[in-house]
Amino acid sequence: MKLNIDDALRYAGVRGAPPEDLRREMEDIAGVLEEKLFPRLTWRAWDLDRGTDGLTLRGAGVTLTGHTAERMLAGCRRAALMVCTAGGRFDALLRTEEARDMARAVLMDGCGSALVEAVCDEAEREIAARFPDLFLTDRFSPGYGDLPLDLQPALCAALDAARRVGVHVTDSLMLTPAKSVTAVVGLSDRPQAARIRGCAYCRLRETCSIRKGGKTCAI
Repeated sequence: MKLNIDDALRYAGVRGAPPEDLRREMEDIAGVLEEKLFPRLTWRAWDLDRGTDGLTLRGAGVTLTGHTAERMLAGCRRAALMVCTAGGRFDALLRTEEARDMARAVLMDGCGSALVEAVCDEAEREIAARFPDLFLTDRFSPGYGDLPLDLQPALCAALDAARRVGVHVTDSLMLTPAKSVTAVVGLSDRPQAARIRGCAYCRLRETCSIRKGGKTCAI
C-alpha cells in the first residue's frame, strides 16, 4: 500500500518544502515499509438508532455519546466502524531504527502515521464501494471532540479486532500495535458537508508537533 510522502514529512514535523536529500531519504524509508509491512483493516456497518443516551449502532453493542457524534452523523441512517493498522512489524522496525539512528527513526515514525492514514482511506473506499447509493461523512475517532476514548474497547470488540487484524486496547486505552486507528464514518442518503474543523476538537492539541510548528492537519 502506497503512503503519501508529503503527509509523512508533515507527520515527522518537517516544515515547508524539504531539501531534496531529505525527501529522497523519506521516499527510501517509505519504500522499505511498503515492501516489508502488511497493513490490515476491517470494518462493518450498522443501522443507527437515536436515543436519549446517544446514537446506538443496532446490534453492535456500541453507543456513540456526546455532541460530536450527533453533529458528525446528522442525517445518517447507518454508520460504519473501522479498525486499521500498519501492523506489529512496524513497531519492531521502528525500535531497531531508534537504536541505530534517531533522526531516521523520526522519519520512519512519520511514514508509519502516513501509512495508517492510507489504510483508513482504503477502508473508506471499500465502504463507498459496498454502499454506492449512500454518501460518506468525514471519519472521526474516539478522542475527537467529546467522543470518549473509553469507547475504544467497545469498537474493537464489535469488530473482533484482536482476532481479525491483531489490534488490542491497553488499560490506558491506547491501541497496539502503535500505528493503529479506530474510526467511525456515517452513511447518508444525501451528500454530507465536511464537518471536521481543526485543533480545538482534537485530543492531541496540547502535544501536537504539527500545531507547535504553526500548521494544522485539519480538513
